[in-house]
Amino acid sequence: MGLLNFKKRDAIGATPGVFADFVRGYSIEVMPRTAEKIADFRALLPAGTRVYIAHLDGTPIDDMVSTAARLRAEGFEPMPHFPARSIPDTATLADWIARYRGEADVRQALVLAGGITQSRGTFHSSMQLLETGLFDKAGFERLHVAGHPEGSRDIDPDGSDRLVMEALRWKQAFAERTDAQMSIVTQFAFEAVPVIAWADRLRAEGIEMPIHIGVAGPAKLQTLVKFAISCGVGPSLKVLQRRARDVSKLVLPFTPDEFLSDLAQAATRRPADFPIEGVHFFPLGGINTNAAWLAEKGLAPTPQP
Repeated sequence: MGLLNFKKRDAIGATPGVFADFVRGYSIEVMPRTAEKIADFRALLPAGTRVYIAHLDGTPIDDMVSTAARLRAEGFEPMPHFPARSIPDTATLADWIARYRGEADVRQALVLAGGITQSRGTFHSSMQLLETGLFDKAGFERLHVAGHPEGSRDIDPDGSDRLVMEALRWKQAFAERTDAQMSIVTQFAFEAVPVIAWADRLRAEGIEMPIHIGVAGPAKLQTLVKFAISCGVGPSLKVLQRRARDVSKLVLPFTPDEFLSDLAQAATRRPADFPIEGVHFFPLGGINTNAAWLAEKGLAPTPQP
């Protein structure tokens, strides 16, 4: 079964060229176990693509490092996750950093709290990892941190965004006093208007780290709803719920055409001050499906010689 009607969506939203220009330079996420199923990433992704490597709790560091080394060898920029709550102590953090640098020439990291609720040891927040100074000492060039356009019940159980905003202010101050290139990569969402409003609010409050907006790649609707609920996606979940009411669409893949088209159009209207710099894909329907959809959009990988 093919994906939804791309041409129709482009005709009512951003033009194909505007859409492709906005998405070009995207990053994407893999896990070691999913990477093992890919014969050659060069057949799927443009050369130099930043590939986040998700570190789920319990994943052996050997698997993480070997995945990073493979991506580097195939011409990509590996960016492994460093989940604070899964790292038992400073010695472990130092060991991971040394192995990534020495065995895979990793230069970038996503530093975050992690998906588990109880810490394995010393660390419980990304700020604690940053405060060790180990990333700077190891020569990491870029550090990304998490953003939550719709809030995070894990961080702010009361439904506010007070603690989330405090953490972002701290990270902005950290970026200003260090040499690290820092950006915010966000949880995925499904509506452009509130995401843009959130990004504008950050700028108004002096949080100027570049924002890479999270996008759920093409997937079955049931798959997206499951991940959205488990990841704490907020009000924009109603986009999926509205579609779920139409039984005829339940078996069709859901694609982020409308969401990205709206963002691309907004970017063209505000070339000087649009607060969103890039796009990061969560390939919830599989990286092959995500890559095929991007190829349909004119973002196919460069053929290998």
